[in-house]
Amino acid sequence: MKTMELVFLLIFFPVTLSVKHSLKFLVTMSSGVKNFPDFEVVGMVDEVQWVYYDSIINTVEGKQDWSQKMFEDDPQHLEWYTQKCLLHQNKYKAHADILKQQLNQTEGVHIFQMMDGCEWDDETGEANGFAQYGYDGEDFLAFDLKTLTWIALKPQAVITKHKRDRDRALSERWNYFLTQQCPELLKKYLDLGKSSLLRTEFPSVSLLQKTPSSPVSCHATGFHPHRAEMFWRKDGEELHEDVEHGEILPNHEGSFQMSVDLNLSSVTPEDWRRYECVFHLSGAKNDIVTKLDKAVIRTNWVSPSEFPAGPVIGGVVGLLLLLAVCITGVFIWRRRDNGFSPANSSDPSSFEISEIKDAALN
Repeated sequence: MKTMELVFLLIFFPVTLSVKHSLKFLVTMSSGVKNFPDFEVVGMVDEVQWVYYDSIINTVEGKQDWSQKMFEDDPQHLEWYTQKCLLHQNKYKAHADILKQQLNQTEGVHIFQMMDGCEWDDETGEANGFAQYGYDGEDFLAFDLKTLTWIALKPQAVITKHKRDRDRALSERWNYFLTQQCPELLKKYLDLGKSSLLRTEFPSVSLLQKTPSSPVSCHATGFHPHRAEMFWRKDGEELHEDVEHGEILPNHEGSFQMSVDLNLSSVTPEDWRRYECVFHLSGAKNDIVTKLDKAVIRTNWVSPSEFPAGPVIGGVVGLLLLLAVCITGVFIWRRRDNGFSPANSSDPSSFEISEIKDAALN
């Protein structure tokens, strides 16, 4: 296409970038986990948590100002969510118990996860729904909207698939929720929370490095929305080797952060100036470009030659002497009290949930 024709098209038929918004419900049903709710629901709009429920509080809580106000102004909406959570709490507990029986699992820690929701393109109006289940950290079952049938993602899920496929009324309810009700709810929440959900905020970008031999991390924090990308480039070309991309993570106030690391082990100091970090926010015209410059890298590393060895060595020696005294005292006390016996060094097992993926509500 000739240059003038391209300019004509851009002027009279400007390109508009569509944005996909999402509404997700993440559910976790657990057994054998101490000090943790056995049922939990988290609602997300555009990856921002807006609602929460668990089996301990037994009530739905708005996690954003707009969602709190929505529940205050519309108590019926709050009651609808509360009843839905209570219903699913009992229903999915029964599902999890049946699944454990099928897999001959009577004890131990087990996690039953679900995720459902939808995406909506604000430019084309196209909406897509999704629903999937996970068990003990692995994909288990997924709903196919095109055929209104279930897909077994593990051999153990075949029995559940056939049972659900025979229930046509259940498949129709899923179809209605994912294709009609969910997109309408998403549009409603985007309108109510537009001052925060649809805002645009650019991040602060920093170069970080643990030690002179560590990779340099380009870290961006405080941006919104979460639709962003960041990469390293050399001489204007994006790099793919010696680069490690981190995930986009939420900040407590609703913004996001991300980082991308560059391994400089094979780069000479003279070539540093050829590298730069680029942050791009979806819909923004300009990128944030940060040149690789040793003078601006932030680090907590202290050179051994600058380390105050004398005071530190003296402190360490003092702590060791104090520790020796304490150990001697405990040893003498144990002999006098019970006779000499080794201390109980058993370490109670613990369970930690760091990330919930593939969870659902409906």
